[in-house]
Amino acid sequence: MESIIALNVTNSKSYQEYRTIVTQLVEQNSTSGNDTSEAMVNYTMLNDRRMKRWDKTIKVSDEVIKRVSNFKGDITWLVLTESWCGDAAHVVPAINKIAELSDNIDLKLVFRDENEELMNQFLTNGSKSIPKLIMVDNLSDEVINTFGPRPSKATQLVNDFKAKHGTLTPEFKEELQHWYNTDKGQNTINDLLNLLGV
Repeated sequence: MESIIALNVTNSKSYQEYRTIVTQLVEQNSTSGNDTSEAMVNYTMLNDRRMKRWDKTIKVSDEVIKRVSNFKGDITWLVLTESWCGDAAHVVPAINKIAELSDNIDLKLVFRDENEELMNQFLTNGSKSIPKLIMVDNLSDEVINTFGPRPSKATQLVNDFKAKHGTLTPEFKEELQHWYNTDKGQNTINDLLNLLGV
């Protein structure tokens, strides 16, 4: 497992590189991933706008800054993502906000469909759900923990809806987008603090 992670870290992108790629995909009327359908192209365009907004508007409180400054580990957050993924558009900018607060967190992003072997080791209930954050100890090269594809409260909403209705409807997916817009990245930030143990 470690060698696959090391390999993917060398093929990864920084958050800024990832954002540049997504913007370029929009300009090319394209998308990342194996499915290049018109729907996915449209999702990429929508998500580029979402990420631009979150990059500007996600707030990190003084308390969060203080807690992250207490983190003494040396880790890489390796995140599997794709430009078309709605959850990633809301979650990855929040991940970046926390990573930016500490020199001890190295954020790297890789595309899911280009890294199938890695993705298959971090499935969520048997599915290739993204974004998926893999937390790696840089000293031992061991996976300490994972996070994703959604923050805890969104996961609960999804699980409750699935339990009741069997599948996610387009209406529910719209409700989930509203939840993300209201939450403003704060649930993700709290989950990441728990992940860091601070």
